[in-house]
Amino acid sequence: KGLSGVQAVQALSRLNRTHPGKEAPFVLDFYNEPEDIYRAFKPYYDTTSLQDESDPQQLEMLKHEMNAAQVYHWSEVEAFAKIFYKPPAQQAASDHAQLEKHLQPAVDRFKAIEDEENQQAFRDKLRSYVNLYSFMSQVIPWVDPDLEMLYSYGRFLLPHLPTGRDPTIIRPEDDVTLRYYRLNRASLGAINLKDGEDVGVKSPTDVGTGKAHDDEAPLSDIIEVLNERFGTEFSEEDRLFFEQIKEKACDDERVLQTATANELDKFQLGVRSLIESFMIQRMAENDAIVSRYMDDQEFQDAVFPRLTKDIFETIRERSGVDMIDLSENTE
Repeated sequence: KGLSGVQAVQALSRLNRTHPGKEAPFVLDFYNEPEDIYRAFKPYYDTTSLQDESDPQQLEMLKHEMNAAQVYHWSEVEAFAKIFYKPPAQQAASDHAQLEKHLQPAVDRFKAIEDEENQQAFRDKLRSYVNLYSFMSQVIPWVDPDLEMLYSYGRFLLPHLPTGRDPTIIRPEDDVTLRYYRLNRASLGAINLKDGEDVGVKSPTDVGTGKAHDDEAPLSDIIEVLNERFGTEFSEEDRLFFEQIKEKACDDERVLQTATANELDKFQLGVRSLIESFMIQRMAENDAIVSRYMDDQEFQDAVFPRLTKDIFETIRERSGVDMIDLSENTE
Protein backbone atom coordinates (compact mmCIF):
# COMPACT_ATOMS: atom_id res chain seq x y z
CA LYS A 1 0.00 0.00 0.00
CA GLY A 2 1.40 3.36 -0.97
CA LEU A 3 1.48 6.17 1.58
CA SER A 4 0.95 9.80 0.66
CA GLY A 5 0.46 13.14 2.35
CA VAL A 6 0.21 13.27 6.11
CA GLN A 7 0.00 9.44 6.36
CA ALA A 8 3.50 9.12 4.94
CA VAL A 9 4.76 11.83 7.28
CA GLN A 10 3.21 10.16 10.33
CA ALA A 11 4.42 6.67 9.42
CA LEU A 12 8.04 7.66 8.80
CA SER A 13 8.15 10.04 11.76
CA ARG A 14 6.97 7.30 14.10
CA LEU A 15 9.55 4.89 12.68
CA ASN A 16 12.32 7.43 13.24
CA ARG A 17 11.18 8.56 16.69
CA THR A 18 13.77 7.65 19.34
CA HIS A 19 13.08 6.47 22.87
CA PRO A 20 15.18 4.78 25.54
CA GLY A 21 14.87 1.03 25.12
CA LYS A 22 13.32 1.22 21.66
CA GLU A 23 15.05 -1.01 19.13
CA ALA A 24 15.70 0.20 15.60
CA PRO A 25 12.72 -0.76 13.43
CA PHE A 26 13.06 -3.15 10.50
CA VAL A 27 11.22 -1.97 7.40
CA LEU A 28 10.26 -5.05 5.40
CA ASP A 29 9.18 -3.19 2.29
CA PHE A 30 8.52 0.39 1.31
CA TYR A 31 6.33 1.00 -1.70
CA ASN A 32 6.71 4.71 -2.34
CA GLU A 33 9.00 6.41 -4.80
CA PRO A 34 11.32 9.17 -3.47
CA GLU A 35 9.23 11.79 -5.30
CA ASP A 36 6.16 10.72 -3.29
CA ILE A 37 7.98 11.24 0.01
CA TYR A 38 9.35 14.60 -1.11
CA ARG A 39 5.83 15.85 -1.90
CA ALA A 40 4.54 14.53 1.43
CA PHE A 41 7.23 16.12 3.61
CA LYS A 42 7.80 19.37 1.73
CA PRO A 43 4.78 21.26 3.21
CA TYR A 44 6.07 20.56 6.74
CA TYR A 45 9.72 21.51 6.13
CA ASP A 46 10.95 24.74 7.78
CA THR A 47 7.60 26.65 7.91
CA THR A 48 4.13 25.16 7.82
CA SER A 49 1.21 27.33 6.74
CA LEU A 50 -2.45 26.55 6.09
CA GLN A 51 -3.70 27.54 2.66
CA ASP A 52 -7.36 27.88 3.68
CA GLU A 53 -9.42 28.09 6.84
CA SER A 54 -11.70 25.28 7.98
CA ASP A 55 -15.28 26.05 8.99
CA PRO A 56 -16.27 24.44 12.32
CA GLN A 57 -19.95 24.93 11.42
CA GLN A 58 -19.63 22.11 8.91
CA LEU A 59 -19.56 19.68 11.83
CA GLU A 60 -22.91 20.94 13.10
CA MET A 61 -24.33 20.80 9.58
CA LEU A 62 -23.23 17.19 9.09
CA LYS A 63 -24.47 16.20 12.55
CA HIS A 64 -27.90 17.71 11.82
CA GLU A 65 -28.16 15.92 8.45
CA MET A 66 -27.12 12.57 9.91
CA ASN A 67 -29.53 12.91 12.82
CA ALA A 68 -32.33 13.52 10.32
CA ALA A 69 -31.49 10.31 8.45
CA GLN A 70 -32.49 8.29 11.54
CA VAL A 71 -29.91 5.59 10.90
CA TYR A 72 -28.84 5.86 14.52
CA HIS A 73 -30.81 7.09 17.53
CA TRP A 74 -29.17 9.53 19.90
CA SER A 75 -29.93 7.26 22.85
CA GLU A 76 -27.66 4.66 21.20
CA VAL A 77 -24.87 7.19 20.81
CA GLU A 78 -25.11 8.11 24.49
CA ALA A 79 -25.22 4.46 25.57
CA PHE A 80 -22.17 3.74 23.45
CA ALA A 81 -20.30 6.73 24.92
CA LYS A 82 -21.17 5.72 28.48
CA ILE A 83 -19.21 2.49 27.95
CA PHE A 84 -16.51 3.90 25.65
CA TYR A 85 -15.49 6.68 28.05
CA LYS A 86 -15.35 4.54 31.18
CA PRO A 87 -12.33 5.23 33.41
CA PRO A 88 -9.65 2.55 32.91
CA ALA A 89 -10.21 1.17 36.38
CA GLN A 90 -13.88 0.46 35.58
CA GLN A 91 -13.37 -1.19 32.18
CA ALA A 92 -14.35 -4.85 31.80
CA ALA A 93 -13.76 -7.61 29.26
CA SER A 94 -17.42 -7.54 28.28
CA ASP A 95 -17.31 -3.86 27.25
CA HIS A 96 -16.46 -4.64 23.62
CA ALA A 97 -19.57 -6.78 23.21
CA GLN A 98 -21.65 -4.01 24.77
CA LEU A 99 -20.24 -1.48 22.31
CA GLU A 100 -21.16 -3.76 19.41
CA LYS A 101 -24.64 -4.14 20.86
CA HIS A 102 -25.24 -0.38 20.61
CA LEU A 103 -23.83 -0.25 17.06
CA GLN A 104 -25.87 -3.10 15.60
CA PRO A 105 -29.28 -1.32 15.47
CA ALA A 106 -27.78 1.41 13.28
CA VAL A 107 -26.16 -1.20 11.04
CA ASP A 108 -29.52 -2.96 10.61
CA ARG A 109 -31.30 0.30 9.77
CA PHE A 110 -28.57 1.19 7.28
CA LYS A 111 -28.92 -2.17 5.52
CA ALA A 112 -32.70 -1.69 5.39
CA ILE A 113 -32.33 1.47 3.27
CA GLU A 114 -33.46 0.34 -0.19
CA ASP A 115 -31.96 3.20 -2.18
CA GLU A 116 -28.22 2.60 -2.59
CA GLU A 117 -27.65 6.32 -3.26
CA ASN A 118 -29.14 7.18 0.15
CA GLN A 119 -26.88 4.58 1.75
CA GLN A 120 -23.89 6.09 0.02
CA ALA A 121 -24.90 9.62 1.02
CA PHE A 122 -25.13 8.70 4.72
CA ARG A 123 -21.88 6.76 4.67
CA ASP A 124 -20.07 9.66 2.99
CA LYS A 125 -21.46 12.19 5.48
CA LEU A 126 -20.41 10.05 8.42
CA ARG A 127 -16.92 9.58 6.99
CA SER A 128 -16.64 13.33 6.34
CA TYR A 129 -17.74 14.08 9.91
CA VAL A 130 -15.19 11.67 11.41
CA ASN A 131 -12.36 13.04 9.27
CA LEU A 132 -13.25 16.67 9.85
CA TYR A 133 -13.67 16.28 13.61
CA SER A 134 -10.37 14.40 13.82
CA PHE A 135 -8.66 17.39 12.21
CA MET A 136 -10.57 20.18 13.96
CA SER A 137 -10.25 18.68 17.44
CA GLN A 138 -6.48 19.11 17.25
CA VAL A 139 -6.67 22.89 16.76
CA ILE A 140 -9.90 23.96 18.52
CA PRO A 141 -10.85 23.30 22.18
CA TRP A 142 -14.40 21.90 21.96
CA VAL A 143 -16.95 22.41 24.73
CA ASP A 144 -19.77 20.38 23.13
CA PRO A 145 -19.59 16.75 24.36
CA ASP A 146 -22.17 15.68 21.75
CA LEU A 147 -19.70 16.27 18.94
CA GLU A 148 -17.09 14.14 20.69
CA MET A 149 -19.57 11.34 21.42
CA LEU A 150 -20.78 11.26 17.81
CA TYR A 151 -17.18 11.18 16.59
CA SER A 152 -16.31 8.13 18.69
CA TYR A 153 -19.57 6.40 17.81
CA GLY A 154 -19.19 7.15 14.10
CA ARG A 155 -15.56 6.02 14.01
CA PHE A 156 -16.62 2.57 15.22
CA LEU A 157 -19.79 2.47 13.11
CA LEU A 158 -18.13 3.19 9.76
CA PRO A 159 -16.35 -0.20 9.35
CA HIS A 160 -19.67 -1.99 9.92
CA LEU A 161 -21.48 -0.23 7.05
CA PRO A 162 -21.38 -2.14 3.73
CA THR A 163 -19.36 -0.22 1.16
CA GLY A 164 -21.31 -1.29 -1.93
CA ARG A 165 -18.15 -2.17 -3.85
CA ASP A 166 -18.53 -3.82 -7.23
CA PRO A 167 -18.27 -7.61 -6.56
CA THR A 168 -16.98 -8.22 -10.09
CA ILE A 169 -13.74 -6.35 -9.36
CA ILE A 170 -10.92 -8.82 -8.73
CA ARG A 171 -8.58 -7.81 -5.92
CA PRO A 172 -5.71 -10.32 -5.68
CA GLU A 173 -4.24 -8.48 -2.71
CA ASP A 174 -7.35 -9.19 -0.61
CA ASP A 175 -6.49 -12.90 -0.39
CA VAL A 176 -2.74 -12.52 0.07
CA THR A 177 -1.10 -13.41 3.38
CA LEU A 178 2.62 -12.91 3.93
CA ARG A 179 4.47 -16.19 4.43
CA TYR A 180 7.82 -15.61 2.73
CA TYR A 181 9.89 -12.59 1.79
CA ARG A 182 13.23 -11.82 0.25
CA LEU A 183 15.51 -8.81 0.80
CA ASN A 184 16.18 -6.65 -2.22
CA ARG A 185 17.69 -3.15 -2.20
CA ALA A 186 16.07 -1.28 -5.07
CA SER A 187 17.81 2.06 -4.52
CA LEU A 188 19.74 4.13 -1.99
CA GLY A 189 19.78 7.89 -1.76
CA ALA A 190 18.77 11.05 0.09
CA ILE A 191 15.77 13.32 -0.40
CA ASN A 192 16.68 17.02 -0.23
CA LEU A 193 13.71 18.95 1.18
CA LYS A 194 15.49 22.27 0.73
CA ASP A 195 14.91 22.11 -3.02
CA GLY A 196 11.79 23.73 -4.46
CA GLU A 197 9.39 26.43 -3.27
CA ASP A 198 7.54 26.32 0.06
CA VAL A 199 4.26 24.43 -0.13
CA GLY A 200 1.27 25.09 2.13
CA VAL A 201 -0.82 22.48 3.90
CA LYS A 202 -4.41 22.12 2.69
CA SER A 203 -6.92 21.93 5.51
CA PRO A 204 -10.50 20.62 5.22
CA THR A 205 -12.66 23.44 3.86
CA ASP A 206 -15.60 21.50 2.44
CA VAL A 207 -17.21 18.09 2.59
CA GLY A 208 -18.30 16.04 -0.37
CA THR A 209 -19.52 12.64 -1.44
CA GLY A 210 -17.04 11.83 -4.17
CA LYS A 211 -15.43 8.39 -4.14
CA ALA A 212 -12.57 6.71 -5.92
CA HIS A 213 -13.28 4.31 -8.76
CA ASP A 214 -11.92 0.78 -8.56
CA ASP A 215 -9.93 -0.48 -11.50
CA GLU A 216 -10.33 -4.01 -12.76
CA ALA A 217 -7.32 -6.21 -12.04
CA PRO A 218 -6.07 -8.00 -15.18
CA LEU A 219 -5.02 -11.63 -15.32
CA SER A 220 -1.39 -10.49 -15.37
CA ASP A 221 -1.75 -9.53 -11.68
CA ILE A 222 -1.50 -13.24 -10.87
CA ILE A 223 2.24 -13.11 -11.56
CA GLU A 224 2.77 -10.14 -9.24
CA VAL A 225 0.69 -11.70 -6.46
CA LEU A 226 2.53 -15.03 -6.68
CA ASN A 227 5.95 -13.39 -6.63
CA GLU A 228 5.08 -11.32 -3.57
CA ARG A 229 3.33 -14.12 -1.73
CA PHE A 230 5.60 -17.07 -2.46
CA GLY A 231 8.96 -15.40 -3.06
CA THR A 232 9.10 -16.65 -6.64
CA GLU A 233 10.66 -14.79 -9.54
CA PHE A 234 8.25 -15.49 -12.35
CA SER A 235 8.73 -12.94 -15.11
CA GLU A 236 6.42 -11.19 -17.55
CA GLU A 237 7.11 -14.05 -19.94
CA ASP A 238 5.51 -16.46 -17.46
CA ARG A 239 2.33 -14.41 -17.68
CA LEU A 240 1.85 -15.84 -21.17
CA PHE A 241 1.55 -19.28 -19.61
CA PHE A 242 -1.68 -18.31 -17.86
CA GLU A 243 -2.89 -16.57 -20.99
CA GLN A 244 -2.30 -19.79 -22.92
CA ILE A 245 -4.23 -21.83 -20.38
CA LYS A 246 -7.03 -19.29 -20.47
CA GLU A 247 -7.26 -19.31 -24.29
CA LYS A 248 -7.12 -23.09 -24.46
CA ALA A 249 -9.88 -23.35 -21.86
CA CYS A 250 -12.03 -20.73 -23.60
CA ASP A 251 -11.86 -22.76 -26.84
CA ASP A 252 -12.64 -26.10 -25.19
CA GLU A 253 -16.23 -27.25 -25.76
CA ARG A 254 -16.48 -28.87 -22.33
CA VAL A 255 -15.39 -25.68 -20.59
CA LEU A 256 -17.72 -23.61 -22.76
CA GLN A 257 -20.74 -25.72 -21.84
CA THR A 258 -19.85 -25.66 -18.14
CA ALA A 259 -19.40 -21.87 -18.09
CA THR A 260 -22.64 -21.05 -19.92
CA ALA A 261 -24.78 -23.37 -17.79
CA ASN A 262 -23.50 -22.67 -14.27
CA GLU A 263 -22.64 -19.95 -11.79
CA LEU A 264 -18.95 -19.28 -10.97
CA ASP A 265 -18.69 -21.60 -7.94
CA LYS A 266 -20.17 -24.59 -9.80
CA PHE A 267 -18.08 -23.76 -12.86
CA GLN A 268 -14.89 -23.85 -10.81
CA LEU A 269 -15.88 -27.19 -9.31
CA GLY A 270 -16.60 -28.66 -12.74
CA VAL A 271 -13.41 -27.60 -14.54
CA ARG A 272 -10.75 -28.30 -11.92
CA SER A 273 -9.58 -31.54 -13.56
CA LEU A 274 -9.69 -29.92 -17.01
CA ILE A 275 -7.47 -27.03 -15.86
CA GLU A 276 -4.98 -29.54 -14.47
CA SER A 277 -4.93 -31.42 -17.79
CA PHE A 278 -4.28 -28.14 -19.64
CA MET A 279 -1.44 -27.43 -17.20
CA ILE A 280 0.14 -30.83 -17.87
CA GLN A 281 -0.05 -30.27 -21.62
CA ARG A 282 1.88 -27.04 -21.19
CA MET A 283 4.43 -28.53 -18.81
CA ALA A 284 7.11 -28.79 -21.47
CA GLU A 285 6.88 -25.05 -22.19
CA ASN A 286 6.95 -23.96 -18.58
CA ASP A 287 7.93 -26.75 -16.23
CA ALA A 288 8.73 -24.54 -13.25
CA ILE A 289 5.34 -22.94 -12.83
CA VAL A 290 3.46 -26.20 -13.51
CA SER A 291 5.54 -28.07 -10.96
CA ARG A 292 4.82 -25.41 -8.35
CA TYR A 293 1.10 -25.58 -9.18
CA MET A 294 0.95 -29.38 -8.91
CA ASP A 295 3.15 -29.74 -5.81
CA ASP A 296 2.16 -26.73 -3.68
CA GLN A 297 -1.50 -26.72 -2.62
CA GLU A 298 -1.32 -23.16 -1.27
CA PHE A 299 0.17 -21.95 -4.55
CA GLN A 300 -2.58 -23.79 -6.43
CA ASP A 301 -5.25 -22.23 -4.23
CA ALA A 302 -3.88 -18.78 -5.09
CA VAL A 303 -3.89 -19.43 -8.85
CA PHE A 304 -7.03 -21.46 -9.43
CA PRO A 305 -9.81 -19.05 -8.27
CA ARG A 306 -8.47 -16.12 -10.28
CA LEU A 307 -7.67 -18.15 -13.38
CA THR A 308 -11.08 -19.84 -13.50
CA LYS A 309 -12.90 -16.57 -12.79
CA ASP A 310 -11.13 -14.93 -15.72
CA ILE A 311 -11.95 -17.90 -18.00
CA PHE A 312 -15.56 -17.88 -16.83
CA GLU A 313 -16.07 -14.17 -17.46
CA THR A 314 -14.32 -14.26 -20.84
CA ILE A 315 -16.55 -17.09 -22.09
CA ARG A 316 -19.68 -15.36 -20.79
CA GLU A 317 -18.65 -12.11 -22.46
CA ARG A 318 -17.90 -13.79 -25.77
CA SER A 319 -21.11 -15.83 -25.78
CA GLY A 320 -23.33 -12.96 -24.61
CA VAL A 321 -24.71 -14.97 -21.66
CA ASP A 322 -26.15 -12.89 -18.81
CA MET A 323 -23.54 -13.05 -16.03
CA ILE A 324 -25.96 -11.98 -13.29
CA ASP A 325 -29.34 -13.67 -13.59
CA LEU A 326 -29.38 -17.42 -14.35
CA SER A 327 -32.35 -18.18 -12.09
CA GLU A 328 -34.91 -18.65 -14.88
CA ASN A 329 -35.04 -22.14 -16.38
CA THR A 330 -35.85 -22.51 -20.05
CA GLU A 331 -37.55 -25.40 -21.82
